[in-house]
Amino acid sequence: MQDPMPIDSHTAIPLAEVELRTSRSSGPGGQHANVTASRVEAIFDVAVPLSEIELRVSRSSGPGGQHANVTASRIEASFDVAASRTLSEEQKRRVADRCGPRVVGVAQDARSQARNRDLALERLARRLAQGLHVPRPRRATRPTAASRRKRLEAKRRTSERKSARRRPDTE
Repeated sequence: MQDPMPIDSHTAIPLAEVELRTSRSSGPGGQHANVTASRVEAIFDVAVPLSEIELRVSRSSGPGGQHANVTASRIEASFDVAASRTLSEEQKRRVADRCGPRVVGVAQDARSQARNRDLALERLARRLAQGLHVPRPRRATRPTAASRRKRLEAKRRTSERKSARRRPDTE
């Protein structure tokens, strides 16, 4: 894969400085994504260089009217999991199982191509973070005395209800 060139002559942001970084954080829900001119931060201390991310530009959908100066402001950032040199084999397997072989972040919310680029990288970082997340193992616990008592009481009530439905003994 070749290094992408600057997206647009109007917003010539040096893309070689940009990398996708995921790092541990204590934001809402344990996830945090922050876009700056040099990197995107989310979760798990993984830095994905921009050379591994393919940025595609196209026209945004939706009403445009008689806009004479049409811009290609929709950005699609895609990451090929199998071809990554940054992720370990275990991380690649985990991300591929949860997100598929390609992780994609798309943005066409803003009118600015640069803002959509930041949004697309942020969404890509969030999806990668979700794919890399390792759930905490469940620790088996015993039922409490109160829950056992409650279960037996419910069984007794059900038994009484069903026995009340039966025909009375003739004896």
